[in-house]
Amino acid sequence: MENTGDTAFVLVSAALVFIMTPGLGFFYGGLGRRKNVVNNMMACVFILGTGMIMWFLFGYSLAFTGNNLGIIGSLQDFGLRTIGLDDPSPYSGGIKSLAFVAFQMMFALITPAIITGAVSGRMKFGALFLFIVLWSIVVYYPLAHMVWGSGGLLGADGLGSVDFAGGNVVHISSGVSGLVLCLVLGRREGYENFSYRIHNVPFVVLGMALLWFGWYGFNAGSALAANGLAAHAFMTTSIATAAGLLSWILMDVIRGRKPSCISACTGVVAGLVAITPAAGFIPIWASLVTGLTAGPVCYVGILFVKRQLKIDDALDAFGCHGIGGIWGGLMTGLFASPAVNGTAGLFYGAPAQLGKQALAIIVSILVAAIGSLICIGIVKAVTSIRAPKRDELIGLDVSQHGENAYPSFNGLD
Repeated sequence: MENTGDTAFVLVSAALVFIMTPGLGFFYGGLGRRKNVVNNMMACVFILGTGMIMWFLFGYSLAFTGNNLGIIGSLQDFGLRTIGLDDPSPYSGGIKSLAFVAFQMMFALITPAIITGAVSGRMKFGALFLFIVLWSIVVYYPLAHMVWGSGGLLGADGLGSVDFAGGNVVHISSGVSGLVLCLVLGRREGYENFSYRIHNVPFVVLGMALLWFGWYGFNAGSALAANGLAAHAFMTTSIATAAGLLSWILMDVIRGRKPSCISACTGVVAGLVAITPAAGFIPIWASLVTGLTAGPVCYVGILFVKRQLKIDDALDAFGCHGIGGIWGGLMTGLFASPAVNGTAGLFYGAPAQLGKQALAIIVSILVAAIGSLICIGIVKAVTSIRAPKRDELIGLDVSQHGENAYPSFNGLD
């Protein structure tokens, strides 16, 4: 039965999720080098326009309408042509269908934006634009259907894995795809002797605050109703994120480093990512465990990727989102409680759920990796993907956009 309060709640949640993409632009802009801040922000901003138009035309239809082998939907709702003003959503009868369309549209914006942090400072903007368009079609829409769509291969109608707000669909897909792009592009010029400098800490804090604020819509809104489950997801999100913040700072202290604001902000993101798939399935006490462990797991993962494997994941897209998403999916398989949302994990007598979670994670990794390689191949057939050495050295702000975030900046930092 339709509930206008639920529809209002989901629309407000959609607006909260929307602000996460500009927030990510500030987060990435502050983390990157001064000569690339405009490019880092523009990589998120252009998706706001491109992603919305694609979602309206065919993205929603491919993700949530019809079913083909549990992998992809259909084009029967091309341009939202069959969705009426007062139609209830097939995914929650208590809200209007357009409210669900709007809510999920915001997920389709933030997800590819996460990828852009991995390739900061060295990918041509035109190539990135084309890659994101292709990636949304080849990876995101199919994966959203497989996990959340009716008849999807990995969701309730298939494998039986659970993903409350996007551990597989959003974070693993974007993190793994970012890693693939890093490997194909190679490291930035001078990476071997690169002394990393965060150019604007206040930007990072602002970005973190907008992400955390928007994430309440991301997770609580995924209940698709203003009910107890939404409140529960709000609390698990809060506790896990706070724990991630503190555990990341602790890792710095253990390593003999000064506790930094950047560490605190990064820990926030790690906690948010890890709780995303679990927020509406695990007890609140388990969210504390999830956040406390997510910090060290992502921290060590980033060190391993950058120092041992020498992979230039510029702004830690894989380190935070890929590894954090995998960890959160596994935590869901361990701690899911039937008293919360009907699904039991290993600690509640259902060890098979952990296996389902692990298998869904593996499939998500494969879809993201193979799909990204396909997209890269198509882009390479059209244009080169890496910026010329000169453009990279002077910065992508000037070379790719003809703009400078700081007019007095000499371009050497």
